[in-house]
Amino acid sequence: MTGDIGRRFRRFAEMEARGHSPLYEMLAHGVAADPDMIGFLADLPEAKQQPNLFLAACRFVSGTPVDWHAFRDGFLARSNAIRAEILKRRTQTNEPARCAVLLPVLARLPRPLALLEVGASGGLCLLPDHYGYAYDGHEPFGSEPRFPCRASTATPVPTACPNVVWRAGLDLNPLDVHDDDDMAWLETLVWPDQPDRHTRLRAAIAIARTDPPRITAGDLLTALPTLAAEAPRDATLVIFHTAVLAYIADPDARAAFARTVRELGSVWISNEAPNVFPDIAAKLAAPGPKGAFLLAVNGEPTAWTEPHGAWIEWIAA
Repeated sequence: MTGDIGRRFRRFAEMEARGHSPLYEMLAHGVAADPDMIGFLADLPEAKQQPNLFLAACRFVSGTPVDWHAFRDGFLARSNAIRAEILKRRTQTNEPARCAVLLPVLARLPRPLALLEVGASGGLCLLPDHYGYAYDGHEPFGSEPRFPCRASTATPVPTACPNVVWRAGLDLNPLDVHDDDDMAWLETLVWPDQPDRHTRLRAAIAIARTDPPRITAGDLLTALPTLAAEAPRDATLVIFHTAVLAYIADPDARAAFARTVRELGSVWISNEAPNVFPDIAAKLAAPGPKGAFLLAVNGEPTAWTEPHGAWIEWIAA
């Protein structure tokens, strides 16, 4: 088991952190080789052994370290407090920049739109019409915060935000944008070495606080139909999720979710790692860029995306 934990952290360092956060890449490699930290993680439930969760909890308790030695010293000094935060928290990274890779799909749908996000966290991705966007080579539009996104030439880059008339979110543990502790945790989930992401997250939180999206606490398999039934019938219902279904380990549960969404007659936008829905990824002739998410619409592969919304590579006809 401890070997699996080490491999998980090495994979995180090499496949996820590399090229995005030098500090997290270095720390994850350090954790993978540290017997004390591996033993600490082995005593936790498997779902709580995630690199993102561990590294964020350490920073939440001890602050962002300057190097490995400071990180390890902070861990050894406050491991009990770190354990408590890990057991209390979830990796609910609510990256609003992901709206930039969702917007090319949303802008092509019949309007008006009714948005329902599964795994909504604080609901920041339910506000795509409240942000601005700057796609490379195209005229920026919308207000601040303005999210930069590199788009392939085939991507149908939008020129304006869609009309959203209804929005709601579903989450097992919703985060409250008015709760300072919740938002402090959300800010800690932004990786170090990425100050621009942090600045834009704070701006998105400020927008959400003026008119918070409604987030309902509930399980995605059982609560989704009831919430979806509240959407106005004269709007296009869009059920979407990004970096959420990977946390449901049971493939049968994922398949049941997909069936439920299809039965609701909505547009289904999935933005997940390719292995989350292997039947969708199997429709492609070749794998995508290293570490990319696969964005699919109604189960059809549509684009490769950077997990935090930095770029989109269109693959649909």
